[in-house]
Amino acid sequence: MDSLLIVDDDHHLRQGFERLLTEEGYDVRVASSGEQALALVRERLPDCVIMDVRMPGMDGLETLQTMRSLEERLPVIIMTAFSTTETAIEATKLGAFDYILKPFDIPDVLSLIEKAVEAGRRMRAPVTMSPDPDGADAPGAAADPDAEALIGSSAPMHSLYKAIGRVAPTDTLVLLRGESGTGKELVARAIYQHSLRARKPYSVINCVAIPDTLLESELFGYEKGAFTGANARRIGKIEQASGGTLFLDEIGDMPLGIQAKLLRLLQERQIERLGGREPISVNVRIIAATNADLEAAVAEGRFREDLYYRLKVVSLHLPPLRDRRGDIPLLADWFLERHARALDMHNPGLEKAALDYLKASAWPGNVRELANTLQKALVFSRGMPLTIEDVKQGMPGHAPQTASTLREGDVPEALEAHIRNILENRTSNTPFEDLMDVMGRAVVREALRMTGGNRSHAARLLGLSRPTLLARMEKYGLKVETHIA
Repeated sequence: MDSLLIVDDDHHLRQGFERLLTEEGYDVRVASSGEQALALVRERLPDCVIMDVRMPGMDGLETLQTMRSLEERLPVIIMTAFSTTETAIEATKLGAFDYILKPFDIPDVLSLIEKAVEAGRRMRAPVTMSPDPDGADAPGAAADPDAEALIGSSAPMHSLYKAIGRVAPTDTLVLLRGESGTGKELVARAIYQHSLRARKPYSVINCVAIPDTLLESELFGYEKGAFTGANARRIGKIEQASGGTLFLDEIGDMPLGIQAKLLRLLQERQIERLGGREPISVNVRIIAATNADLEAAVAEGRFREDLYYRLKVVSLHLPPLRDRRGDIPLLADWFLERHARALDMHNPGLEKAALDYLKASAWPGNVRELANTLQKALVFSRGMPLTIEDVKQGMPGHAPQTASTLREGDVPEALEAHIRNILENRTSNTPFEDLMDVMGRAVVREALRMTGGNRSHAARLLGLSRPTLLARMEKYGLKVETHIA
């Protein structure tokens, strides 16, 4: 269970936050002063701190500085009023993860807390590299049960380990290339954790998960009045990561206008906020990743040629699983043990025929698909070694055979009529995506209704991570009205 520390001298706010966040599934502690907060942090490090700036005695900025000296990678969210926005910006410069302005919307706060907890997890969760299946660093012998690992003893993986070792201690920009599911985010974190910036912030931006209209402000920030709704200056993720590392995932899909700004950052180490006129110097290392064909994108005018050449100086290729099938037994052992521990069950292992089937499969989704397949097979296993049929049931497109499984043709008539109506009266060029959005919205809304609006419970019910559920809620315009009393 993720742990939070709420720091505020307002008793009613502390009480309201504690009740809300406990209902959301967090382990919550509270403090009424900076001094008390530091004592609690020394006693047990939380996953995230949410702290007010104005407090009697030790204020929020002093407390933040001391917390950062205890653990630089502890995410701290600062709460402040509009009148003290500049103080919040100062807090960001001192290493705060982000800040929220009072009064604030509860869904926005919950989303920010989730992002902060995930960022802290990424920074602190070790990523091991285990090329030797018989050595002390073998996957099954990892000292930390919560560690994540790059698994494999094949020649392509050995080359990757060596490359990580060479580039990590430098400050050079690194471009990670590989198909979806090959582990680019893990490699980025391994580079970060073995770098000279390992105790500094590590921030992740997925260039396709954020709408184009918001990506620029998310990266570069904005000045007050830069656009409608810009009521106060906002620091972007690049400035927040100053001194540390910024991972830009799916950079091949970055809009051209933002590519130009990124090029300036790489060339001059400077940015400008939206609506700003003064250049701002930043010291941040960039790690980028893409599964796109950048050469084709350059030829088609979708990616800047000058940025492409800037990125490709140090480029690491992540091999697809089909090119390292000899690593599948190691990967299968690792994932089964990890999933079994998470499910609090015995690891039944694999029959030889099932392992041979895994080694012969195509795996278009690469390591991610293998991990998901084994997790699903384990959930529906009967405690015996997994068979070929168990593994097949875990693969995409195979639903578990239960009495409640819908057969082809079992779609309710009302739903069929709704689908026909949308297709016959289509008003866009993307009817399939429109229908998927309709279905997705209905499913997420029903899960929230069934759980009384508890996002953590709804995410578990749907088999989604909480960040994914929050992203779907934002996409579908769904909000749960929650108030702090």
